[in-house]
Amino acid sequence: MAVSAPGSAGSSPGTRAASSWDSVLPGPPSRDNAGSADCSPAGLLAYGAGSTVVVADPASMQLVAVLSVPAPPRVASSSSPLSSSLSPFVTSVRWLPLPLPRDLVGIDDPSTSNLQLAVGDRQGRIAIWDLRSRRVLLWLELDASSERARLGVQDLCWVRSSSWLVASVNGQSLVALWDTSSGRCIWKYDASPEILSCLRRDPFDARHLCALSVKGFLLSARVLSGGSGEEVDVVVREHQVDADVTEMDRMHKEMASSSSSSSSSPASAIFPLGLPRFCFSPRWRGILLVAFPREMIVFDALYGTSLLAHSNPRGCAKIIDILADPDEDLVYCLHRDGKLSLWKRKLNEQAHILYRIEDLMPSIGNPVPSPSVLAVVFCQAESVIQNVCRFSENFPTSSSLSSVIGETPLDCPKSPTFTSKKCFLAISDDGRIWNWLLSTEIERNGIITGQKLVSERDMDRDNAKKLMSGQQDTPIHKQDSSAGNHQALGKAITAKTAGTSSNENLLVKISMVGQLHLLSSTVTTLAVPSPSLTAILSSGGNSPAAAVPLVALGTQSGNIDIIDVYANAVAESFSVHNSLIRGLRWLGNTRLVSFSSIKASEKGGSGFINRLVVTCVRTGLNRPFRVMQKPERAPIRALRASSSGRYLLIMFRDAPVEVWIMTKNPMMLRSLALPFTVMEWTLPSAPWPNENLISTQTSSSSGDRPSIPNSLQNDSSLKGTSSATDDPSESFAFTLANGGLGVFEVQGRRIHDFRPKWPSSPFVSTDGMISAMAYRLPHVVMGDRSGNIRWWDVKTGFSSSFNTYREGIRRIKFSPVVSGDRSRGRIAVLFNDNTFSVYDLDTQDPLANALLQPHFPGTLVLELDWLPTRTHKNEPLVLCVTGADSSFRLIEVNINSATTTKRVEPRVLKEKFRPVPLCQPILFPTPHALALRMILQLGVKPSWFSSPEAASDSSDLRSHMVVSTLPTVGDPVVPELLLKILEPYRIEGCLLDAERTSIYSLIVYKSSAARCAFAAAIFGEYLEAIFWLHLPSALYHLIHKSSRKSSEQASRLEVDPGAENYDDCSKDEKSAEKSEHGGRNNRGKAYGQFNLMAFERDALRTSAKERIAWHENFDGEDAIQNRVHELVSMGDLEAAVMLLLSTPPEGTYFYPNALRAVALSSAVSRSLHELAVKVVAANMVRTDKSLSGIHLLCAVGRYQEACSQLQDAGFWTDAATLAATHLHGSDYDRVLLRWADHILRNEHNIWRALILYIASGAIREALAALRDSQQPDAAALFLLACHELQEEIAQDQRHEEEDAIKGDERKLVVPGVEDEQDVIAVSEYYGQYQRKLVHLCMDTSMSLD
Repeated sequence: MAVSAPGSAGSSPGTRAASSWDSVLPGPPSRDNAGSADCSPAGLLAYGAGSTVVVADPASMQLVAVLSVPAPPRVASSSSPLSSSLSPFVTSVRWLPLPLPRDLVGIDDPSTSNLQLAVGDRQGRIAIWDLRSRRVLLWLELDASSERARLGVQDLCWVRSSSWLVASVNGQSLVALWDTSSGRCIWKYDASPEILSCLRRDPFDARHLCALSVKGFLLSARVLSGGSGEEVDVVVREHQVDADVTEMDRMHKEMASSSSSSSSSPASAIFPLGLPRFCFSPRWRGILLVAFPREMIVFDALYGTSLLAHSNPRGCAKIIDILADPDEDLVYCLHRDGKLSLWKRKLNEQAHILYRIEDLMPSIGNPVPSPSVLAVVFCQAESVIQNVCRFSENFPTSSSLSSVIGETPLDCPKSPTFTSKKCFLAISDDGRIWNWLLSTEIERNGIITGQKLVSERDMDRDNAKKLMSGQQDTPIHKQDSSAGNHQALGKAITAKTAGTSSNENLLVKISMVGQLHLLSSTVTTLAVPSPSLTAILSSGGNSPAAAVPLVALGTQSGNIDIIDVYANAVAESFSVHNSLIRGLRWLGNTRLVSFSSIKASEKGGSGFINRLVVTCVRTGLNRPFRVMQKPERAPIRALRASSSGRYLLIMFRDAPVEVWIMTKNPMMLRSLALPFTVMEWTLPSAPWPNENLISTQTSSSSGDRPSIPNSLQNDSSLKGTSSATDDPSESFAFTLANGGLGVFEVQGRRIHDFRPKWPSSPFVSTDGMISAMAYRLPHVVMGDRSGNIRWWDVKTGFSSSFNTYREGIRRIKFSPVVSGDRSRGRIAVLFNDNTFSVYDLDTQDPLANALLQPHFPGTLVLELDWLPTRTHKNEPLVLCVTGADSSFRLIEVNINSATTTKRVEPRVLKEKFRPVPLCQPILFPTPHALALRMILQLGVKPSWFSSPEAASDSSDLRSHMVVSTLPTVGDPVVPELLLKILEPYRIEGCLLDAERTSIYSLIVYKSSAARCAFAAAIFGEYLEAIFWLHLPSALYHLIHKSSRKSSEQASRLEVDPGAENYDDCSKDEKSAEKSEHGGRNNRGKAYGQFNLMAFERDALRTSAKERIAWHENFDGEDAIQNRVHELVSMGDLEAAVMLLLSTPPEGTYFYPNALRAVALSSAVSRSLHELAVKVVAANMVRTDKSLSGIHLLCAVGRYQEACSQLQDAGFWTDAATLAATHLHGSDYDRVLLRWADHILRNEHNIWRALILYIASGAIREALAALRDSQQPDAAALFLLACHELQEEIAQDQRHEEEDAIKGDERKLVVPGVEDEQDVIAVSEYYGQYQRKLVHLCMDTSMSLD
């Protein structure tokens, strides 16, 4: 059982208890990891590095966790060599886009965790990890008996059906769907002979995925049903992207001729230098951006053809990845040389021009050749949070918070110019993560207009505020009714940032804002400092010098990485050698000595170039010593530094050993010409306890010593001029090739024999030569190549031995001993098979109590040593281990004194330091995360986050909540309890960082919808955030539609308009609406993913109109059918007729096109013509010519029936566009309502469905959807936001009817909900949810990571 150090509970705010999994530092990623990286919706970066998955926080650039993928059990347990049981490379990682669970009943179930991660490896396995519990929930593997059992995973993605499914590309051509509830493969598709390289999910439809091959084959699959026991139904379409694949053919032939890859290898193993990639456009549905090595292609999946191809610019390296900007019309291409090219889309076209090229690998401070960029990913979380602030600024300040508007809770300086900021992360093969900030500004006529934009937004906000108070300064068109105020207020609420037009220029700036440095290369050696009496105190003292919590690692690239074990981070990295470091030792606590040895490459020459360097850890200064002008005959074999750092032994292969004194200018004392095999300096003496201990060692009488050459005995030539008694003495033990043992003592400049007491039995091993040794006065422990361990007391001559029954021994390390320890004989032994064990030589049977099983299945241990920072007997022992996967780990060895048994567990250090707090609320325990989310939604003053003092038990925390005059929803006592629960997190500074607190302070007094959008964005639920930002516009649309409908009914009582008058009225109304909302079109389309929930006529028509221009040059028969359909949907019948008449007589579609042309251009009487057309249309629908029949229905004005047929055929967006063009009132609402039902039940996108429900006036259906999805908090706050916005819009009317409404001012009034019981039920359910959440929070322990 782990025992923490005394006093650790009272750690300072900058420290915390360490989590067990934080004891791993990963090695660098490589091309074998296939660029596997993904950023979660909440902003956590995960990427593959060797056989591990690294999780980091890009905001603070800190390591969060390292997940080690275990080796396959069937391989590890087989009789195959140990090398085959290594963990395979991670080749793909994907976060599950799941929100925080609201079901409090099963909140502890790991399967409902929102921090799940799908990880694929080279051996075809898919692991579903839970980051909260740090364990694998499920393994997904193909049938072991099939030939496809070992097909490596090339790519992964999550797709949505009735539940979330995992889609994978296994091997070269197999696409599979996995049910995560049962772990079964429920669907397969073999695309042979194509080699698939990339798999992506459609951001507009989570059921849709596409896979791309290296030769341009594009597979489109839509999962209609499947998962959770349902029968799977997948619709598949195949396309071909016309691209230049000569480069891929050449690389494929080279790999095939080399026979280095098998049929089970994924595409990344066949093409290690780059593969074709693609991404979905986040702004335009059905548009794919495809990148081949020498060109970038814009592909329209709806038409199944390429829109445009762009060649790689001259001088640019081959493209290896492509990304699309979620907000702006920018595309980013990553090139093989580490450069990033930015492409800007032309206005109203799908053509791109090269904007600029940036270097992601700065040349300053990097070695030559510079590291390679393996992957680039967007951090969408920061972009969403910035956009919430961007759109919330246009919300008028809520009048319900007028009593506190004058408060200034936080000093948040505003930027004078508006900039859109987003960050993306570059991962390089030297273990670094580069955080790049990309900001965009708008330039009009050479002038940056950020200040003007802010002024316009402030003016709109002031106008809206004055409208609500009955004042008005700006000229706004006034109407007789209150609809004018509604329209003006709606315009102020829904105002968007201006987009780029012909006279505008988009300025893009990119800068590096952070860097996380992990292990830079494969680790070759390890060194820990020794707490010696003379390490830093030259004149001695009463206690040993404290050991620093640093570990030095030598790497294959020649760097020395200094690890701070308390922070689990790379503190410093020094470039010391040009080749791999073969040996590394500490000289005291501040200096390091290292060596490299390479074979000389001179013509006709032979020998080795040995390079020795002393590195100062404090200054980073490297000082070579023992510099030779010519190559030497023998290479350096090892270094041995004394615990004080004064002396150094340089061991050569088949050459004398040199003894150096490591002063400011190192000097050689003597060359020892003896056949040494193993040499070790003594460690500081172990303190003895006060009580007498019973020795369990087997004694043997002293006898003759083995023969040792006496060339060094009584050698007076080594005596210096100064007195040797002024310097403390240090000794080292050694073995010789003939089996001889010895101990020499070095004092000052004099070396003499230590004269130990020898054991009676000969110490020459009959089974094998001594290969490892550890020496701490008075004990010498030795291990040989046969696995025997023998120890010897040099003062008493006592000795003993036992056989480990393992392979040869490579390292032996004494554990650190402090005062009060009952055992001084604990050792760690590293064997030649790269496994280790821990023995206690003070026990009766060390072998029986040893830890013998491998500790990290799938990971070979290369080096180990004990961490010397232990200062108390109750502190656990900690081992430092470097693995073959280039990872560095700390292992806690806990001793149970009652049973004298040991076990290895991940270490728990008493304190963990971070340079800045880890502000990632998504990592909190789920109840605490939900508590913070609720507090942000209800509104807390920003000063609470930055308040330095802790709240006392008697303080009233309710004063920190925002005061509102809105009706109370839920339990009013709960917010105070939640603030008390979150108080420890606030004191640690782990809730929100300064930037997010600043953003929250700008929107907290706006409205409930703005606060809910911010809370959703903080936890990565960006679809919900967009819903809350759209809610004011949707409610305005609903209220304005109701007021317009009532005015139309009043006018119809006086005049009975005919059909023609109604059409004229509709045209006038449409043109008035277009002129009234003026520049809103450009502003609406300026923001990318905000249009995911578009429902307004202008937004739908503008998007459809721009798409028409992309396809003007398409002349194929199928393309003409689609173009006619687009023109009819937009109401451009004249262009549709001209296009239909251009069909040649020999064409397949000549007769249907001619019939449609006649129907569309006819001006005959409607009765007879309508009857004939309806019959023809029915026949065409029956013969699978549904689009032709729809066009005929449009020709006679049957738009409602045309929309229904389009929806039946699956053209939902086209049906909405057609309805936005021709339908009004309840007819338009029915189209939106049916679309919402489809999105909710089939696409499973609740937030997009809610917006359509609200726009169509179906508020009760929206509440039912929230209730069925078990989101009581969203339902209650939705009612509150609706009430708040309606109160703002109807404030003038409420003043006029103040006496009538005074009695109901604390009741929720929601448009479209007349039954008060529905509102009461939602509020009561929310109160129950709050109280249960409080109980869960109190029962859950705090976790800052």
